[in-house]
This record gives sequence, structure tokens and C-alpha cells, in this order.
Amino acid sequence: MKKTALITGITGMVGSHLCDFLLEHTDWDVYGVCRWRSPLDNVEHLLTRVNEKDRVFFEYADLNDQVSLLSVIQKVKPDYVFHLAAQSYPVTSFTAPIDTLNTNILGTSRLLESIRLTMALDRAYHPVIHVCASSEVFGKIPPEQKPEEGIHEECPFHPASPYAVSKVGTDLLGRYYAQAYGMTVMTTRMFTHTGPRRGDVFHESTFAKQIAMIEKGMIPPVVKVGNLDSLRTYADVRDAVRAYYMLVTVNPIAGEYYNIGGTYTCKVGDTLNVLLSMSVRKDQIKVEVDAERLRPIDADLQVPDCRKFKAHTGWEPQIPFEKIMEDLLNYWRERVEKDNFLTR
Repeated sequence: MKKTALITGITGMVGSHLCDFLLEHTDWDVYGVCRWRSPLDNVEHLLTRVNEKDRVFFEYADLNDQVSLLSVIQKVKPDYVFHLAAQSYPVTSFTAPIDTLNTNILGTSRLLESIRLTMALDRAYHPVIHVCASSEVFGKIPPEQKPEEGIHEECPFHPASPYAVSKVGTDLLGRYYAQAYGMTVMTTRMFTHTGPRRGDVFHESTFAKQIAMIEKGMIPPVVKVGNLDSLRTYADVRDAVRAYYMLVTVNPIAGEYYNIGGTYTCKVGDTLNVLLSMSVRKDQIKVEVDAERLRPIDADLQVPDCRKFKAHTGWEPQIPFEKIMEDLLNYWRERVEKDNFLTR
């Protein structure tokens, strides 16, 4: 019988790329959970298949509505659940902390509870579930406490934003449901991952968007930035979704948790310089610090140790940093060519 996958947050960057990967590399049917007001930009290329019911189906539900989640789970009974939906913007969480905590912690609980209740009604039903936490749970680790090989799974949590706090709750809920109810739930802490369709609230994407708008003559030749000294390790979103597929298909172990990330580490300022070097107007663009882009606290040493996940699955990132940045910049060039945007 054909397998089915359910992706919460299918209209996001990661969810849409995961759907693309599953359509290309499996014969599974893919069900995407989205809200009635979810923007469809990232899944525009899938809409014909959705309308023709060609292996892609949209189900309307909301993490803040238990009834809608339970209805979808009981209807689809997916073999695999990828829980990617969240209020995923750390900066936004400082101005909307309650919404962030409710959506990410209680929303995850509502989803897992819906699965648990469905399993209780059908003893033969036992899905494999991926709960997506975040490397932000590790937060602001003092340099003297950062392990030499990078942040490993057992490093203590030091969440540095309401978003990070919410992802601590998400992480722990996944492990709790595995231990308490025998559900095959695994949790990931993905470090910085980017590429086409990345939201413009993230540093490398807003850099690329501003550069594309400058090249188009839409804004003055000034890139506004926040903290350029934070250290980040980058992975491509297409490598990330391949990792998520391997997570649920390569000997899934209930209750396990993994750090996943790339291998290229640099300061945010170095990332900006790489993007600027790719611009036809690189000699004319200035850089300006914008106080509104600075976080009250910054998770500034995001360097992962991914040996546990690699040893278990054999996964390795394949797309080099320069290619990631080139594809991101070209994505924004294509967007500004056909659309009008407000500056961020």
C-alpha cells in the first residue's frame, strides 16, 4: 500500500522543499497542513498538482485549533509526520512572545495529542513522527563553555529569545510523547539552513533581498544590517530536507534527538561580504547598522557537532556555501524582477 506523509507548515521554505524532495525521490502521497490564510508563494509550482489531486493534497488546519488537527490526522492517518509548522522568526518572538509560545509549545502538544488519540482508536496505527526543534535552544553559550568539536546534543540549553524558549518546549514534548506513550517521535535541532524561498526576516536572506533590490534600482545602494559578529554554520535547505527524509526512514529510534547542520562556519559579516561580491554593483553598495535589527540577546556561537546523526544515517551535506548563497541571491533577483517589495 502506498505510503503517506503529512507536512505541517508545507507552505514554508522547508516544508515546500521537503514536498519537492518526497515527490521526486519517493512514490508517497504528500498531505500538507496549511491555514486558510497561509501565503502560497512557496508552493505556487505545486498548485496544478494539488488541483489535479496528483500526489499532493492540502488539508486546512491550525496548530491553535485542536479539532482541526484531530480531524486531519484521523482522515489521513499518515505513515510519516513532519512537524515543521511554527512561529519561526526569533526577532518576531520578542514582540509576540505569547503567540510564539502558544503556537510552538501548545501547538506541538495539540498535534502530538491528536496523533496519540488516533493511535488509541486504531491500535494498528503507528506513524513515524519528526518534531522540528531548533539549534536556537542552545542559545548564547559562553565561548569558554563551547565544546571544541561544536555544540553536541547534550550541551545545556541557554535559550536567548522567546522563540528559543518555545523550541525548548517543542523539543522536550517530542521526547516526552515518545517515552510516555511509546510513539515513534524523533526531534531535530537544525542549525542555520537557507536557500531559495528563505524568509526575508533572516539575516542572509534580507541581505540577498536588499542587494537584488539595489541592483534593480528599487532602493538606495545601502544594505541595512544587525549584528555582523555572530558566528553561524550554514547548510542548504535541500540538504536539510534530505536529512529529514533519512531521519524517518533509516532505522528510526523513538525518543532520539539529533543536531543537524552544515560544515561551513563564518561570521554573519563574512556571509554579507560573499553576497556583496556576487553583485554587479558591489563597488557602490554601502553597509549600515540598523538598531532595529539587533536582538536584545543573540545566539552568537551557532556551530554544530553533527556526528551522532551522521553516524546513524550516513547523511552528509552536499551543497557548498558559495552555491547556497548564489542560489539565494538569484532567488531574490527573480522575485524582485516580477514583484514589488517593501524594504526589510
